[in-house]
Amino acid sequence: MKSAWWKITAIVLLAYTLIIGLLMDVPRLAILNETIRNLFFHVPMWFGMILVLLGSMVYSIKYLRHHRIEDDIWANELTNTGIVFGILGILTGAVWAKYTWGDWWSGDPKQNAAAGGLMFYFAYVILRGAFKDEEQKARISAIWNIFAFAVFIPLIFVLPRLTDSLHPGNGGNPGFNAYDMDSKLRMVFYPAVIGWTLIGVWFTQLRVRAKKIENIILEND
Repeated sequence: MKSAWWKITAIVLLAYTLIIGLLMDVPRLAILNETIRNLFFHVPMWFGMILVLLGSMVYSIKYLRHHRIEDDIWANELTNTGIVFGILGILTGAVWAKYTWGDWWSGDPKQNAAAGGLMFYFAYVILRGAFKDEEQKARISAIWNIFAFAVFIPLIFVLPRLTDSLHPGNGGNPGFNAYDMDSKLRMVFYPAVIGWTLIGVWFTQLRVRAKKIENIILEND
């Protein structure tokens, strides 16, 4: 039970996010209106994605230093979780864009940069499938993973700020903190970030366990 506290916390926080986030009163802002509720889903998913991808990069560095297969497994599965969160983030962002900007995909710099950044991680998955030798696969994919994260962060945080963007906080647009992140929204937003991140770690942990079992079975055949 002691080791399960964070899993229970994840479930409670996401249940809280879902219920309170959909039922609470939200600020009536021009253009956004009720769609501001997506702040509790779209943005926290991206926060969770960044954190698990950071963890993946750390495990890739650890693999290159110590050559432990477990580090490679964690790096791979954290990347897979990050990709899932990235896809969900783009889908929820597309829904938000439709009801605020009038189109599912408007070619906004941040939308394009996010999609482009995910391509580097799709390439990571393809790269892993290109090698049969496990050690070579782990080493090459670890190097690519570090490179992908180093490219991804500037793509989604730096480059969009250098040009006009419809996203808050970019291209002269005020960020959420400047005009609508009141205490009521923060009351749900921060628990949502923690909840989505913990769910991502939980999902990854299950995948890692399954992979270890698979490796044991293969070794005993």
